[in-house]
Amino acid sequence: MTTLNASHFPAQVPPKPSGSYAHIVMLRITDSYLLFQTDGELNTARVSAGSNGESSKQIITRLTMFKRKQTTPERLVGRELLRRYGFISAESVDGSSKEAEDAMGLPFDEYNVRFCQWTPDAISYGYAIGDTGSERSKVLSDTCYSLTPYDDSHEAFTLNAPYESGTMSQRGDVTSRINEQDHVRPQVIFPSVLTMRDLTLPLFRYVLNNVLRTRRYGAQTTRTGRVENRIIGIVLADGEIFSNLKFTQRLYDALKAQGAINLPDPVDIGAATAIAQQLLPDLVKEDGVVISQLLQGDDLAAFLQSLNQESSDENSVKALLQAAWNDSENYHEAWLSKGKKGKK
Repeated sequence: MTTLNASHFPAQVPPKPSGSYAHIVMLRITDSYLLFQTDGELNTARVSAGSNGESSKQIITRLTMFKRKQTTPERLVGRELLRRYGFISAESVDGSSKEAEDAMGLPFDEYNVRFCQWTPDAISYGYAIGDTGSERSKVLSDTCYSLTPYDDSHEAFTLNAPYESGTMSQRGDVTSRINEQDHVRPQVIFPSVLTMRDLTLPLFRYVLNNVLRTRRYGAQTTRTGRVENRIIGIVLADGEIFSNLKFTQRLYDALKAQGAINLPDPVDIGAATAIAQQLLPDLVKEDGVVISQLLQGDDLAAFLQSLNQESSDENSVKALLQAAWNDSENYHEAWLSKGKKGKK
């Protein structure tokens, strides 16, 4: 971890916002057909193609990936690891149950049913549980937009549900279970900035590990939905940096200027990655915040490689989760709990 400025992160999660921001700047790249939809249709937005000259006046429709469609799969991966390594119970629990722990002494914790309020998931991503309490998310996300227009980024498929015989008819009856559905195409790029505010280094690493491990997004993730989160930079600062939309528009302009956008062909991923890395320092300078560290290039590659080695070792994963657990539990006991809770 020598390539990351550890002194930027607070020693403990503070009770009030204290201006310690860590940003993961990445390209979310679809590796298969995906569904990002509400009410049966892909989510879209009408926005300017770029931010300079004529492109700023050209209005196009872009696919959108809403914030919860980004963070929900990532926090579920983190919760899966907490369950896998014995930090929270694997048992299902009724939301009205008064039992706090299972027979093994592990706290019950079920997403959107009953949150254990001192886990790294609860403290990092937040929760709201009716009258029993809530915690604001310290992971800040926003809608991200496809680099290329909707018309060149989606494809309609006709879907069916055959009988056991593999045909659409049985005993003379033909099924009507045929439907058409729009999917996001492979190699569509969604530039994205994920911001963490006032998390300790172990909790930052917990969230980053979730991002790196998450492979599937959107609906029907058991059949499709593969996404690569390609990190191009980590920015440590005293405030928030540029938006997803600004990032997308500036990247679009730069690729267009170099002739790297040739619709309807997909954008070359290598070219998009290289140009995004070149844009990052200038984009950060425009934001008027104090930068503690901009980690990219070889230093970023070395840092991510060290994380990859740790995530491949069971003892290292346990140590990462334990450190994050300790920090989240300490925060809960200091600022949220009225009495001491059971500890891991």
